[in-house]
Amino acid sequence: MLKRSPIIVLSIVLALSGCSSLSSSAGDSTSSEAVNSAPAVPELTGVPVAVEVSAELGVEPVVTIKPGDPVTELQVTDVVVGEGDAVPAGATVTAHYVGYGAATGAMFDGSWSRGEPATFPLDQVIMGWQEGLVGMQVGGRRLLVIPAELGYGNNPPPGSGIEVGETLIFVVDLVSFE
Repeated sequence: MLKRSPIIVLSIVLALSGCSSLSSSAGDSTSSEAVNSAPAVPELTGVPVAVEVSAELGVEPVVTIKPGDPVTELQVTDVVVGEGDAVPAGATVTAHYVGYGAATGAMFDGSWSRGEPATFPLDQVIMGWQEGLVGMQVGGRRLLVIPAELGYGNNPPPGSGIEVGETLIFVVDLVSFE
């Protein structure tokens, strides 16, 4: 009769237990967590997001967002047309604004709450603003509905309240430009 060494038997048992499908490793839970933490793909409805904006200048606009599919192109609407020269590309603008996420309907930023308009060079803001404010006139109110690709895309600022891939909605009151 064949005698088996306890070391050989133990080695075989350990090797077989490592191949068991019942075992779980830290790597398995990490990869399932990575799969579970991927951003959810929104279900398309066939109806685009719709936005209504109040036209009363000098006060923070009232913005109503009706949920819908994300936009794929920049949408520019003059709620109130201003007067005088039009903003050229690369200008520095001073404006009051509010920004909302289309998916959440939540305001994530705005100058009205700070009590003064913001001043910034157009070449230092998101592409949706660079393209969407060109041609605007002082004293006007403009609605910008910006696709994610012209906003923050898949890299929104941490803690901003903007979701990954979110359509952005801005209402801008142009005060001046240089």
